[in-house]
Amino acid sequence: MILSMTGFGKAVKVYNNKKITAELKSLNSKQLDFGARTPQNYREIEMELRNSVTQALMRGKIDLYVISEPIEGAPSGTINIPMLQQYKAQIEQMAKELNLPQPEDWYATLLRMPDALKTDAKCNEADKEELQVVKDVVAEATQQLIEFRRQEGARLCTFFEEKIAAIQALLNEVPRYEEPRIAKIKSRILDSLAKIKEVDYDNNRFEQELIYYIEKLDITEEKLRLQNHLNYFLETLHSEEPGQGKKLGFISQEIGREVNTMGSKANQAELQNLVVRMKDHLEQIKEQVLNVL
Repeated sequence: MILSMTGFGKAVKVYNNKKITAELKSLNSKQLDFGARTPQNYREIEMELRNSVTQALMRGKIDLYVISEPIEGAPSGTINIPMLQQYKAQIEQMAKELNLPQPEDWYATLLRMPDALKTDAKCNEADKEELQVVKDVVAEATQQLIEFRRQEGARLCTFFEEKIAAIQALLNEVPRYEEPRIAKIKSRILDSLAKIKEVDYDNNRFEQELIYYIEKLDITEEKLRLQNHLNYFLETLHSEEPGQGKKLGFISQEIGREVNTMGSKANQAELQNLVVRMKDHLEQIKEQVLNVL
């Protein structure tokens, strides 16, 4: 079953009063294009995260976001009491020397001072357990994105099956126009010759030239190759091997080549109409195949 390159995955875990969130987004791209944004204290495992994500997702424009934030109600720092004691003493000394009133609200005054809160540098460092949690949450987000890709892939598979069936139905209509087409070409040539007076020609040579001309307009090989390409497209579509998007793109190009050749050889309005309708379905296939992994 094919997978789409488009997907989204998100996972959240709580560790040591921190909420660790991983988000993964993937869009279609010819190559692997990976970008990551992680907090500074997780940078040591960023390469490991990159390798695990890219190995699992293979191709696409992939963006990884890892966010670490304190959970609601959890303290993010402690009051720097020694620093506030110094500020209070200085304010009291200033009030005394400048003959100014002391603040009515000491809490508001002191807590607005620089460095009123302090954070423990060790608390910001990520230990091995926290780094493992980060790896786990990224792995969970990756699996969610893969599931999203699988669902989108199933939708694309149904779309391709419908379009290939439509081209197949049009191809099946081609034979009923071929015999009248040959007769019409022969009749048109004979009518043109009849209009030219006093022209004598050898009937045997005329038949030989007519057969040569008609053979150049014959589309038997194109029909056979087109049928093979349609079968191969469906076979590849249902392959168990991952990453069939590029192959499907190549097959769709080959389908287009045969359809174009049929159109150039058609020399008949009804047959050309079938070709135009085939091209319409094929263009829709080419547009969507760019989203296949």
